Amino acid sequence: MNRWLVVMAKQPRAGRVKSRLARDVGAVEATRFYRVTLQRLIRRLGRDRRWTTVLAVSPDSAAGDPVWPRGVPVIGQGGGDLGVRMQGVMDRLPPGPAIIVGSDIPGIEPAHVADAFHSLGRHDVVFGPATDGGYWLAGMRRRPRVPRLFDAVRWSTRHALKDTLRNCGGLSVGFAATLSDVDDVGDWRKWRRGDPL
Repeated sequence: MNRWLVVMAKQPRAGRVKSRLARDVGAVEATRFYRVTLQRLIRRLGRDRRWTTVLAVSPDSAAGDPVWPRGVPVIGQGGGDLGVRMQGVMDRLPPGPAIIVGSDIPGIEPAHVADAFHSLGRHDVVFGPATDGGYWLAGMRRRPRVPRLFDAVRWSTRHALKDTLRNCGGLSVGFAATLSDVDDVGDWRKWRRGDPL
């Protein structure tokens, strides 16, 4: 049975990505950060033979954009808020355990993803907490069914992980490493210096 790694990505156009960061560093620099981070992430994770990497993009019309890295299948995320789009991706994938990660977390390494898939051998779901109260990774065993985890989540707040865990009901939950995304100028400066996030 195949393992699926889905990287959620927005079309990297100025004004469409990293809006909080753009307020501090400008839309051009925020977009450059996003493109660089996404390209590096796909290079690190996309060639790993332990899973099949898929890029899920927004908007759906951007699926044919030549900006996406070659050699990785590209699908549309569909409509709705982030939770609806994540659930839709989980529902549409072929059988097998699946993990979704964001595209703006510079610290994701193949070992993090491998550990999360390993956790799905013992748990129904797995999350990679983010330092801001959200999460950078969400994974599901997806058998015997695909659980609905992403309803009524307060996205982009410190409550996102807590809200999602509340949706887990009687499912067993595992956790991956805690990582940081880059949403503000302080984290961006650390990233520019090459400091760990």
